Amino acid sequence: MSTTSSASTLWVAYASEGNVVGTIRKADDSYTVTMAGAEDALGSYPTMEIAKNALHAHMRPGSDRPQFREH
Repeated sequence: MSTTSSASTLWVAYASEGNVVGTIRKADDSYTVTMAGAEDALGSYPTMEIAKNALHAHMRPGSDRPQFREH
């Protein structure tokens, strides 16, 4: 018996200091960005690269690009 998973994929974004700054969740054909501590998502984007750029753009000015790790 086989099962299919409808679970989405999650990437956690870590700042250079090691703290979590946000997440990107893939579901269907979009990538949803949520900043750490936010109740609502920032938005949904058509590609992972655009989602990464959006998350980075909402960090403090001058912040290094975060490291993304799949969970």
